[in-house]
Amino acid sequence: MNKREKFLILDTETANTVEQPIPYDIGWAVCDKYGNIYAERSYVVKEIFFGMRDLMQSAYYAEKIPQYEEDIRSGNRVIANMWDIRRQMKEDIRDYKIRKVGAYNMGFDKRALNNLLRYVSKSFMRWWFPFGVEFICIWHEACQVILNRKTYIDFALKNGLVSTSDNIQTSAEAAYRYITKDVDFKESHTGLEDVRIEVAIMAECYRQHTKMSKSINPACWRIVQRKRKELELKEVFA
Repeated sequence: MNKREKFLILDTETANTVEQPIPYDIGWAVCDKYGNIYAERSYVVKEIFFGMRDLMQSAYYAEKIPQYEEDIRSGNRVIANMWDIRRQMKEDIRDYKIRKVGAYNMGFDKRALNNLLRYVSKSFMRWWFPFGVEFICIWHEACQVILNRKTYIDFALKNGLVSTSDNIQTSAEAAYRYITKDVDFKESHTGLEDVRIEVAIMAECYRQHTKMSKSINPACWRIVQRKRKELELKEVFA
């Protein structure tokens, strides 16, 4: 088992805007494609959580701030400066010989971590990840091999997993509800806890033994919407 290829799967919770996110919570796990986890890390970013209190009040999940503060006091979460967090991630990438780093929306998390490094270093350093790392997007994978199934689309319609724009939802929460059949599951929206469900979704993608692109594709949600239209047309002309 130790010879299996390892992945680093991460998640960030951010303040500021969607276009320019800055993480205050960074979690990751070292895992393999079967969902086995070898290491977990969870950090609250000191420079943002304590150093940018006004910005934190506007964070999407600002109501969680008191829980974070309690978790820090109780030792359930580690508060660390950005440099130590980045150093630990680079050590894990080196020690576990990781070539692929992923997230459910890798484009967003990659941008967020680059923003954090640029903000704290005052743009002296600009790229969070070591040179040569390959980025994979679990969201894109899931849209290709799990969420474009008729069974998922039927599940989504039955359980109200449809956006206000009438699009089938493709979030990690929706995907995890489907693969576990737990229709009441609620995503934690905290770094490490969300990483764990992303690892499970990635493992489910690999279990399909189906060719899939692992690249970042911010429009991957359209794959599922196209499939829904195809199925609806088949029903019309059946």
